[in-house]
Amino acid sequence: MKTLDSAKEKISAGGRLNFSEALALYEDNDILYLAESARRVKESRSGKKIFYTVNRHINLTNVCSANCPLCAYQCRSGDNRAFTLELADLENLLSHFPFPFSLSEIHIVSSLHPDKNFSYYVDAVKLVKKILPHVGINAFTPVEVANFAKISGKNISEVLRELIGAGVTSLAGGGAEILSDRVREIICPKKCSAAEWLEVMRTAHRLGLKSNASMMYGHIETIEERVEHLIKLRDLQDETGGFMAMMLFPFHPENTVLGQKFNLRRVGSWEDLKMLALSRLVLDNFAHFKAFWIMLTLPIAQLALSFGADDLDGTIGEEKIIHAAGAKSSTGITRQTLEKIISECGYQPVERDSFYNEI
Repeated sequence: MKTLDSAKEKISAGGRLNFSEALALYEDNDILYLAESARRVKESRSGKKIFYTVNRHINLTNVCSANCPLCAYQCRSGDNRAFTLELADLENLLSHFPFPFSLSEIHIVSSLHPDKNFSYYVDAVKLVKKILPHVGINAFTPVEVANFAKISGKNISEVLRELIGAGVTSLAGGGAEILSDRVREIICPKKCSAAEWLEVMRTAHRLGLKSNASMMYGHIETIEERVEHLIKLRDLQDETGGFMAMMLFPFHPENTVLGQKFNLRRVGSWEDLKMLALSRLVLDNFAHFKAFWIMLTLPIAQLALSFGADDLDGTIGEEKIIHAAGAKSSTGITRQTLEKIISECGYQPVERDSFYNEI
């Protein structure tokens, strides 16, 4: 039996795709088939519901020691773009959020600051929890957690326990990029390895800390490496069950060393939607898939709701990392706009908290 036929039979029967079958579906390029199949899986899980949350993003600093070629956000100390929020700055920011009691989640990711010690990040989380005790704190990627262990002399479990004690309620899913050390050696050589990223997530899940997962595609990776990435996530989810949602990020090459070196252009919306649908079919043990509108733009994120996505993430408020790399989307959006986008597609808007509890 041909591999593509085998893949389609498995999808019809609710079976699990293997590597070759996932690759065959990608190469077949039948985007309407992928869309219909992914949408059917999505609706079998959550019906006509599309989730969103009222959240705010906080970036503590853009001063970074990693100097990744993929990143346009980072800079060195002394650069005129450099910023670092001291605790007083963070307190001022938090105290001036409009309608703070409508917030369900604060999302915190930053950089690998060369001079800030682990206690700075712990104290930042404690401050958020003090000022906004009702919010979930989705904070720090496995890359940051691995760095915290390095600079503190603690192991991963000790770092995560301290963050949980400070108020972190879930782990951010970024920094996975592509879980291939061949790729990581080129695009982010000073970040943790693929195995280290997975081990941080494994440890977090064992401690009861839920997380998201991600993939950043459209740079120097092969399609085979994308599929391998998905299967590594699926294997870990089989083991721990700790991933709540999957996010797919198209690489934004503008203003990056990587983009200039390899003459990269941002992939098109066809690729965005095809990868989303394929991921929904491969990651059969993930309940939720985000159409991250900051990355995709609102029109493509709206289309993504028919390609297997069931979550538009949130209101965000301000986002700096992706916009530094050339993203043209807004930095914030209202609850009303999110609900309008969802309703136009014939779906039901559902506000959620960090753990997909309906509000």
